[in-house]
Parts: sequence; C-alpha cells; structure tokens
Amino acid sequence: MKNRKQMTYMDSVNHYGRIWCVIMTALLLFVPVLMCLIFHTRPDAKGLALGLLATAPMYWAVGIIEVFTYYPMLGAGGSYLSFITGNISNLKLPCALNSLEQAGCQADSEEGEVISTISIAVSSIVTTVIIIIGVILIVPLTPLLQSKLLAPAFAQMIPALFGGLGIAFISKNVKLSILPLILMTVLFITVPALNAGTVGIMVPVGVLLTLLEARIMYKTGFLYGKNNEQSR
Repeated sequence: MKNRKQMTYMDSVNHYGRIWCVIMTALLLFVPVLMCLIFHTRPDAKGLALGLLATAPMYWAVGIIEVFTYYPMLGAGGSYLSFITGNISNLKLPCALNSLEQAGCQADSEEGEVISTISIAVSSIVTTVIIIIGVILIVPLTPLLQSKLLAPAFAQMIPALFGGLGIAFISKNVKLSILPLILMTVLFITVPALNAGTVGIMVPVGVLLTLLEARIMYKTGFLYGKNNEQSR
C-alpha cells in the first residue's frame, strides 16, 4: 500500500474521498441510532422494511446513475465533495460548470480537476456561512422574508440561476439541446407528478438522453459537418 509521500494527487483524492464518505455515512446513521438510545425505542421492523422496499431501490438507482452522470462534469475531487456536502444540481454543479467555463478547462483535465474541486469547496463554505447567518437572523428577518413584496423574487431564484447557465451552454450547443429541452418541457407539463423532488432522477435521464442523441447526431454527421468530421 502506498504511503502518503508516494501518493499522487488522484490517489490522495480517492483515499481521503472514501474516508470522508464513510465518515458522513456513519454520521447520518448516528442520528437515528442516537434517537433510539435517548428515547429507549426502536423502529418497527416491518414498517422499516416496507418503507425501505418502497424507497431504497429508487435511491440506489439514482445514486449509481448520479456517480456516472456527475463524475465527467465535476471530476473526482469535485464529485466526492459534492456527494458529501449535497445540493449538487442546484448549487455545486452550476458553480463548478461556471468556474470551468470561465477558466476554459475540461473537468477531466488536471487543471479542471483542481478548479472544480476548489469551486465546490468555496461553494460549500459560502453555503455554510450563509446558513449560519440565516439561523442567527431568521427571527428578526422573518416578517421581511415573508412579505408579499419579496415573494415573487424568491419564487424566481432557481429559474433565474438555471436560466442564466442554460443560455450560456445552450447557445454553444443549439442542435444538441433542442431534443432534451422539448422532451423535458413536455414531460414536466404533461406529468404533474414530476416536480423539484424528482430532479435527482430527471437530471441523469436528461444526461443519458443527450449522450445518446449526441452519439447518433455525430455518427450521422448532423452534429458536425462532413468537412469538420473528417478534419477531426
């Protein structure tokens, strides 16, 4: 086994990434275990089994798909950090993609790996600081935050964030973005059950669809002209 001095950067990322994933899993499980110990109780075995049977397979599938979905976009370090801190699709992913875009790097390059990890780390720190400030100021600011004047602004925060990012990326891949945009728009309009809670499933579905579409368009020469394809 390699010692710390022999480790490459990627070796250290995977080494410490696994350790922190195990630590976070233990901490998440520690909360319900602690509640059981404090209140001298335990969950009903049948109810727990039925609940896991209804929900666990979906989360297992999403968890596996998200690894293959986010890793090419975030890199190894960014993926570990994102899965540990959470809020990937609405915070970490936009932050990393924007940083990579500004730096002109790909996530699978050495520079992109570092930039993605730093941007996600900064995003996590900023989020934590904002949460702390919010907890401290939530009581005095509650009347202002719940006012009718600010309600429309809060309702448009996520659409504004993804709208800005979407325009930047869609404008560079107009041909590739048409089919996923149409399909996702139709799905969310025609299937009311699809909402913010299903984004964990729909993001990987959209990515897989786009990859399949890109492969077909590339093979047929529609994505790039014949001259460009031959030059590549």
